[in-house]
Amino acid sequence: MGDPAGVGPEICLDLLQNKQVADLCIPIVFGDSGVMKRCAEKTGRPTPGSILGLTELSTSDTPSICDLNAISLDQFSPGTTCPATGRATYRYLTEAIDACLRGDVDAVTTAPANKKSLHGAGILQPGQTEIFAEHTGAERFCMMLTSDILTCSFVTVHVGYHEVPGLLTTERILDVIELTHQSMKHLRGKEPTLAVCGLNPHGGEGGLFGNEEEERIIAPAIEIARSRAIRIDGPLPPDTAFLKERRAVTDAFICMYHDQGHIPLKALVFDRAVNCTLGLPIVRTSVDHGTALDIAWKGKANPQSLLEAVTLAARLSS
Repeated sequence: MGDPAGVGPEICLDLLQNKQVADLCIPIVFGDSGVMKRCAEKTGRPTPGSILGLTELSTSDTPSICDLNAISLDQFSPGTTCPATGRATYRYLTEAIDACLRGDVDAVTTAPANKKSLHGAGILQPGQTEIFAEHTGAERFCMMLTSDILTCSFVTVHVGYHEVPGLLTTERILDVIELTHQSMKHLRGKEPTLAVCGLNPHGGEGGLFGNEEEERIIAPAIEIARSRAIRIDGPLPPDTAFLKERRAVTDAFICMYHDQGHIPLKALVFDRAVNCTLGLPIVRTSVDHGTALDIAWKGKANPQSLLEAVTLAARLSS
């Protein structure tokens, strides 16, 4: 369900009513039925129907809510942050992950969490991606955002820009290349073509900008990938990497930091991109937007990204 105070409850209400999703899978929202019912009343959406307990997951045959009783309505206000919603969000996440690890559900799709609320509750991982990796014991993992016209994987994600150069290693970049290659081969049904972005302006201009990260760190990872029969190009100057002509011949881009890929994705396909965590022992997808506290519980939230994420999760787990 995501953060109870954000747009998660209302887009989950839309999900439970969506006929196209119901044709693909049986969605179960891990959350609180009381929160969902109150949100339905405030936003004019249909009141959710079937409610399950954790022991009934594998018997569900209709869109349902798994009621976890993690938060009461008097503990939070929609559109605000607080530790109580952070604790509830973490409970929804971990119960869904555990259910997937047990085989009670086939995949997990996450609505948006609020990092301030999570941190206020003592949950100090940078984001949901890291929570999934820690809870499942994954050592090699990365974030990938995918859409019909642009897909990007990320070597670093939720860190300050000043930290990025120190986190880049040939081994880490190669891990992201290989995880992306495996995923795109599965999604496309053929050998994908990848492209790797440089770190510095104009790709470093032969060492004039930066600390020769392109030559010392990025290029060796590309050469190793090529030696393993991966079709790959780069390092590309980041400012021209995402031109239409390049996108037409590239299945996925490897980006060095968060905004290098998020900016072109959100400019081109906002609400249509899906966040996937690669390298986990379970299928995990997510929306590509945040909790949108300014419009939460006002009936304005667009469920499209969640619908896309659930559709991809059903496809990956089939």
